Amino acid sequence: MSSRYVIESLTKTHKRETFVCGNDRIDSYFHKSVSQDVKRNYATCFVARDIKTDQVVGFYTLSSSNVPLTEVSDQVKRKLPRYPTIPAALIGWLARDRNFAGQGLGEALLFDAIKTVATAPIGAHAIFADAIDDQAANFYIGFGFTPLLHRPRTLYLPVATVIKLLTVQ
Repeated sequence: MSSRYVIESLTKTHKRETFVCGNDRIDSYFHKSVSQDVKRNYATCFVARDIKTDQVVGFYTLSSSNVPLTEVSDQVKRKLPRYPTIPAALIGWLARDRNFAGQGLGEALLFDAIKTVATAPIGAHAIFADAIDDQAANFYIGFGFTPLLHRPRTLYLPVATVIKLLTVQ
């Protein structure tokens, strides 16, 4: 992402009302509910802000999560301890303003979310994403996420994969 934007934690000073990604559920969540999720520690929210205009042009949320071991492929299961669930971080919401489509902002938000999880001082085997539709699922798949067996719009990426990529750079 260019130096035109900065990604930072959501605060009360961010003007959320002008953000429009084009999906009513996402827009409504960001306008009306995200601050309550942050206040209750259900999620953390990070926003991309245009440095020149102060406009919020994108956001993502992270939450702790887990996934039943039965939801992943046998190939993945073989590498994991036999606990009933897999500890994970969840990208619950990720969107960019529709006026900024095609500028790589969605990708930059995803990479920031992944790096935030991979470098956090907490154990998580994988990063999960809940895709709102098939187009969003394909977005995550394009960056190496794999759909769960019984929930194809919930996708995962092992943190170990990310750490390998970060150490190569």
